[in-house]
Amino acid sequence: MTETNKINVMQRIQPAGTNAVSEALRRNNLQGASFETLLQEQLNKNSQLHQLQFSKHAQERVDQRGIELTDDLMSSLNSAVSKARAKGARDVAIIDAKQVFIVNIPNNMVITTITDNEMKENVFTNIDSAVII
Repeated sequence: MTETNKINVMQRIQPAGTNAVSEALRRNNLQGASFETLLQEQLNKNSQLHQLQFSKHAQERVDQRGIELTDDLMSSLNSAVSKARAKGARDVAIIDAKQVFIVNIPNNMVITTITDNEMKENVFTNIDSAVII
């Protein structure tokens, strides 16, 4: 290999992801952003991806049934979803003393809710797992 060829080859070799990172920085106008800032933004994006959402139907049921979505309850639901995801679950009944939340794990979506009065003598179909909280 001649010296000129070595230089041409070296100019084309870049650390893995360099172009993607440069492109992302340029696209997001973050050229001067610190690593800490970039890391925090990515962590925030990832946590938002795993935040439990409520379908329109589920939100209507929450409102109709007077279910209070406290920070503790949401934390428990998110924890239950994480555990179910780790086990490979897809559609889960998350059960506590007062209500049941039917959750589609791949979409992080609460499909419906049922209160303790409505739980009696009900059959839950199309679920593959249950988590008691």
